[in-house]
Amino acid sequence: MAKKHESHCAFCGQPESQVGGLLQGLDAQICTECLYRGYHLLEEITGGSASSLESRTPQEELKDLPKPQEIKEYLDGYVVGQEEAKRYLSVAVYNHYKRLQQKQDASDDVEIEKSNILLLGPTGTGKTLLAKTIARLLKVPFTIVDATVLTQAGYVGEDIESLLTRLLQVADYDVAAAERGIVFIDEIDKIARKGDNPSITRDVSGEGVQQGLLKLLEGSVVNVPPQGGRKHPDQKMIQVNTQQILFICAGAFDGIERKIAHRLNTRVVGYNSPGAKHAHLMEEELMKYVDARDLKSFGLIPEIIGRLPIITHLNPLQRDTLRMILTEPKNALVRQYTKMFEMDGIQLKYTDDALDAIVDKTMEQKLGARGLRSIMEQVMMEAMYTLPSQKVKTFTIDRPYVENQLTARAS
Repeated sequence: MAKKHESHCAFCGQPESQVGGLLQGLDAQICTECLYRGYHLLEEITGGSASSLESRTPQEELKDLPKPQEIKEYLDGYVVGQEEAKRYLSVAVYNHYKRLQQKQDASDDVEIEKSNILLLGPTGTGKTLLAKTIARLLKVPFTIVDATVLTQAGYVGEDIESLLTRLLQVADYDVAAAERGIVFIDEIDKIARKGDNPSITRDVSGEGVQQGLLKLLEGSVVNVPPQGGRKHPDQKMIQVNTQQILFICAGAFDGIERKIAHRLNTRVVGYNSPGAKHAHLMEEELMKYVDARDLKSFGLIPEIIGRLPIITHLNPLQRDTLRMILTEPKNALVRQYTKMFEMDGIQLKYTDDALDAIVDKTMEQKLGARGLRSIMEQVMMEAMYTLPSQKVKTFTIDRPYVENQLTARAS
């Protein structure tokens, strides 16, 4: 007679006869020992009794919410300048926490609605860095997604619902937690429609995506594919209510300054006209005057502009700001390279003239903080290649060394 097949634990692989029984699931089994280890691991992660997890309310989880000034102070440690943008973000996140704490009382007919944010600013000014930094502080699920890969349903690319798939993954597929999260949509300007007028033909990666985002930004129940929509067509959908999800959108909006300048100067006829006071503004200064009319001219549809009521901008980085970015933040580039050389037992030093030379070259390229890293990589490449193999204890980067390295790379 054939021997009966014995079940094994799907985690540790031990047979049922050795562990004294298995807890049966749909497609797998788990033994009591693995259950016990999982229970204690959960206690370590949560910092308390695992049995009390289900009884914790959102109000209890968020009782120690940071105030706007505390959030901004945290951002100050990593992002230089951009005071206005940091204030707007701090207030928005704080209000998001408070909205989550609001008790559902039938006698209270005041419902706090969310205010989604739109950040505008040239490349390299810190939009994505702000998002990544604030994500470290938050106690709610936070994800950063890129709008450039989105298309209308049925076309090559990712569906709009993939934004919520990412949020679900961050929340470990806890729908209740995901419905209190924050989504940062980067490169929102790349889905601007191709013209100022509504599209006659299909604009599947522009206006079509904006129309698909409307229901997410406003708040509705969306069927979300937990593993992405197109590779797993037979999967069971998860319903997510976006009413409490805060959306922060950001984009460079390259060229919107010309539209702002055109609007500000439309009535400039003589020296004493009301609009003449804006005629002398530099192109970089025009971003502070942006409003919904400029966004509409750029290619955002009016409906999506109305769902992004808070509009703020990031200033282009000036020379002094770039100089501070090199040394002052907690993760400044100079500190990063110094740390890397310390791991090889080498003490790295920079002279002030060397840092000034790096900033001067970055200003020529007009790539903001990302340009700083590019120039630093060019300057440091030779040292990073040769010094670890040499018996060197200290190494100083001065202006002649910087200029020689940049000249060698250019030739």
